[in-house]
Formats: sequence, structure tokens, C-alpha cells
Amino acid sequence: MNSLDGKYRPYPPIALPGRTWPDRVIAHPPIWCSVDLRDGNQALIQPLGIDAKVEFFSLLVGIGFKEIEIGFPAASETEYAFVRRLIEENRIPDDVTVQVLVQAREHLIHKTFEALAGVKRAIVHLYNSTSSVQRRVVFRKDRKEIIDIAVEGARLVQQSAAALADTDVLFQYSPESFTGTELDFAVQICEAVADVWQPSRERKIIINLPATVELSTPNIYADQIEWFCRNFDYRDASIISIHTHNDRGTGIAAAEFGLMAGGERIEGTLFGNGERTGNADIVTLALNMFSQGVAPGLDLANLPQIARIVARNNQIPIGARHPYAGDLVFTAFSGSHQDAIRKGLAARRVERAPLWEVPYLPIDPADIGRHYEPVVRINSQSGKGGVAYILEDHCGYQIPRDLQIEFSQIVQEICDETGKELTPSEIGEVFRAAYMPDEPFRLGNHETRCDVVNETTSLTCVIRQGDASREISGNGTGPLSALVNALREAFGFQLSVLDYHEHAIGEGQDACAISYAQCSVDGKPPRYGIGIHRSTEVATLISVISSVNLSIQGSDEAGEVERPRRIRQIEEQNNGAG
Repeated sequence: MNSLDGKYRPYPPIALPGRTWPDRVIAHPPIWCSVDLRDGNQALIQPLGIDAKVEFFSLLVGIGFKEIEIGFPAASETEYAFVRRLIEENRIPDDVTVQVLVQAREHLIHKTFEALAGVKRAIVHLYNSTSSVQRRVVFRKDRKEIIDIAVEGARLVQQSAAALADTDVLFQYSPESFTGTELDFAVQICEAVADVWQPSRERKIIINLPATVELSTPNIYADQIEWFCRNFDYRDASIISIHTHNDRGTGIAAAEFGLMAGGERIEGTLFGNGERTGNADIVTLALNMFSQGVAPGLDLANLPQIARIVARNNQIPIGARHPYAGDLVFTAFSGSHQDAIRKGLAARRVERAPLWEVPYLPIDPADIGRHYEPVVRINSQSGKGGVAYILEDHCGYQIPRDLQIEFSQIVQEICDETGKELTPSEIGEVFRAAYMPDEPFRLGNHETRCDVVNETTSLTCVIRQGDASREISGNGTGPLSALVNALREAFGFQLSVLDYHEHAIGEGQDACAISYAQCSVDGKPPRYGIGIHRSTEVATLISVISSVNLSIQGSDEAGEVERPRRIRQIEEQNNGAG
């Protein structure tokens, strides 16, 4: 592997003085042409059947494609029958132009136009291979002979189009393997085809310049596009189309650079399916534009549903890290990332700024039908910010900072021991189990009386301990301090409240209160307890009793706080789940 022995060589750079494409930006969307039903379909282990192709076509129309390559009707009976079904069942909207691919061969051209009978408007996409290696190795023909093939194909397409009554036929030519073709020859053969078709500014042809095989860095592809546009005599009478593949993993970048270099049209597939490593990924290209403030002209607002349909028909799963559509792309496991996302989302709610600025999230997941649920996912690498976000987003709990730190350690320990990720519902359950223990003490009925003149509150309540009950009473400045004094007197605790917070959860009739009380009992480390109840007063009392319970439950022999029984059960369930 380390010794190349001259087997490979670098792709030569393009001599292009004064190149302008690096200074340009993509300010408007291109003409989009989906080739899922041709280029994407032929790359499938099991090509689509006619019914699946019809469903896929409807999906593409719904997304907003106005140009759709529907196949290679001369290649097989299935392809031919699909084209006929779309036409005969009037499934092609008036504002959608279908495109068909055909090699520059007479019998294939005749079959293709036979398939198009009755269509209102179509693009006939003619191609032949032009690269130096294909000319030498595959066809064993010189430049003139390759041009003759293209010119004869162009004539046959033109003649057949003239004979197709009531159909508006547009012409497209691809010098296949453009990236492996000498630039002067690419211009020469495209001009020879254009000489036959005689385009004008009013009726343009499409010149498609495919990176059929990605051979170079994307900047060189952009140089090729700009060089071609500078030197092609019919530039004003043509639409320059970009069709990249992903052999080097830079097909999307090459397509973007190609647009900057003069391309006006993109051929690609949803999620990049195609031969070998795939085509240009139109979903990613479109949403890249969207993230830069450019409306892409495609409706991807329900991207999860689109992804499900495409994956089911292609029988190819969409990767978890696939840009925008992957299950994990709007997910943060890192604690620092989770904290930044949580703060960014909180700032948006407060500032109500129109500009989307949230760390680690290039776009708002809601814009493409994704939800905030997967933004933060909890495993052993997560931090306090992520755990706090989950509790707030899913449960409505706005826990104090010290409690965030303490609880995140519990979560991390569970994830470490089980090797599993905790779901939001499990995190909420663990939180309640950790901070609402029901032993040894439970709150029974209680009564409070307020002395308005003396600004004091008296409390009488029942404390249950196992099967026993005990009535205790105390006075204070409010229910909280009255309960603290009652517990001190009844049980002899050295009890003090170090921190207390409360807030509402939910709205209207479903609203309730949550209270967080951090208490110190008999000099032991302070512990937080929580109380949740429709009554704010009851939630307050429960939070104090929860804190006392945690303090007096004691520590294990290692000095660590013993986990409540329900947490141990959750750990055991997760350990047995895999």
C-alpha cells in the first residue's frame, strides 16, 4: 500500500487564469432534476417495480421537482411500461417535464420516442461516452469517430421529435465521463451536437457535464465548468447542467462549486443513491442552501416521511449520520454540546430573535419535520446540561444547578453500568425515584392555619412510617418552616433548609407544582428532595420529607449514597435488555 510504483498519478490542474467562481456565492436555487427513477434505480440491487416507481414519481412531484428523469424506456419492458403508464393514466402534471435517457444509437432512439407518444412535454437526454480512456479501451475510436456518433444521434433525435405530434420535445446532451474528457474535445463535441439542434436564447438546449466518475478535487471540477462556459460558442443558447458522483466523497462540494462556476441545473437523487458511491445528494444540497438563507424551491418540510418512503422503495437504509435526515444528526451526546444547545434554545425563547443561532444546530430541526426530542440523548458521555434539557423539555422540570450536577452523575453511572442509552421517559422515572423516596416517612393529611396578625403559620400533619402513623405539629413563618420545626420537635432532628425552589408544570387544569428542597439533617451531607402535587403547599411539604428521607436512609459501606430500589430495578432491566 505504501509503494505506488507509478500506478496512480495526480489529476492535472486546469489552466484558468482569472478564475471567478471562488468569489461567487449561491444566491438562488438551480433547476432541479431528479434522476432517482433512472440513475438511482439502476443502482439498486432490486430495481423498482412499476407500482413502486409510480409511488416514487408521486413523491418527487409532491416535493416540487419540475423536471424528473423517469427512466431509460428503451432499456427494458419495465422501463417502457412505466413511461407509458404515466402518460396513459395522465399522472404527469402540466408543470412537470419528464426526462428520458437514450444512448446515441438508432434503434434505442426510435424505441424511446415510441414510449413518449402522447406526452405533453419531455426532455430527451442523449449521451455517448467521450473520455480518453473510454475512446481508447472500450470503443477503440478516435475523436472524429466519437463526434460522428454524437452528431448522428442528435440528427435522429431531432427527426424523431419533429414526427412526435403534439409533444414539446426539449434536447439535452451529455458527454458522458466529462471529467475524464479533454476540455477542448468536450467543447468540440458539444458544439457539433448544438450545430445540429440549432438552439437559441428563446429555445435553449441543456448541456449536461457529468462527473460520471469523480476523479479530482471539487475545485478542479469547478475549473472545468468555468473553462467550458468560457469557451463554448453556444453558451447563451444553453443551460449548463451539473451531474456529479461521489467516488471521492466530495460529490456535494463538487456540485456546489459547479453551480458557482456557471452551472444552472442540478441532476441528482434524494439522499444520494446512485452507481458505486452515489450521485449528488439533492436533499443535502437543497438544505445546505436553506441553511444559508436561500429558499431551495423544494418542499422538505416532512423530511422523515420522505426518508421513510425512499428507504422503503430503494431497500437501502439511510445512515444515522446522513446530513439532515439521519436519526442522529440532530443529536448531541457530548456534555458540553448538550449544555450549549440547551442554552441556545433557551436564549431563543427569551430573545425571540428571527435569526437562527443555536450552537451545533445549523438549522432548526422543526423546519424539516424533525423534533427536539432527539437533539439531546443521554449516555455515559452526557453532562449536566443534557440531563437538565431532557428533564425540562420532556417533564417540565427546571432543576437547580447543584441538583443538575448531582443527578447527571447518577445518570452517567447507570449508563456506564448498563452500557445503554437512557430514554427521556426513563430519565424522568430515574429522577423521581432518586428524589421522591417513599420511605421511611410519607406525608398524610395535613392542616395549616395562618395568623395574619402575627404573620405565622401553624401546621398539623400526619407522618406515616411503615404501618404506623404519627401526628406532629409546629409553627413557622410559612408551611415549609412550620414543617421543619415540627420534624425537629417530633424526631429530634437537627434539620435546616439550605436551598428551595418551586415552579409550575403545565398550564390550565393540568397544571401542578414541583418543589425542590435541599436539607441538612444531623450534620450529614445536604440532599435534595422533590415534591410534585397539584397543590403548591403539598408539593413543598413532600419535597422536605423527600430530602429528610434521603438523608436518613444512610450510605453504603463504600460511603456512597445507596440508590433507591426503583433505580436499581431500572438498571437491572437495562442490563437484561441487550
